[in-house]
Amino acid sequence: MGQLAFLKTFILVAMSIDANDNRRHVHVFQKGQRHLKSVAKIWIESNGEKCIEIDESSLSAKENKMLVDAIDRHWDYINEQITITFRGEKTKPINIEN
Repeated sequence: MGQLAFLKTFILVAMSIDANDNRRHVHVFQKGQRHLKSVAKIWIESNGEKCIEIDESSLSAKENKMLVDAIDRHWDYINEQITITFRGEKTKPINIEN
């Protein structure tokens, strides 16, 4: 699992087991009291082009918009870090300010 970015209480990650999926995406985890909890899956591309869409989410519309906007602003970096994750290398997560 490669950590890509931190945004408030959320952690955006890529998983190397997703390397063969037909679209790149990030998994969103929320820091909890004792454990991380998966709260969303967001597509970031379609056919190699930027296309950010919520796939699954238990978050509010406001939180979803915040995440989509952050991914859009940092898309190149996040996409690059996904490639690094898929190669089995260590990622360099960034802190994203809202």
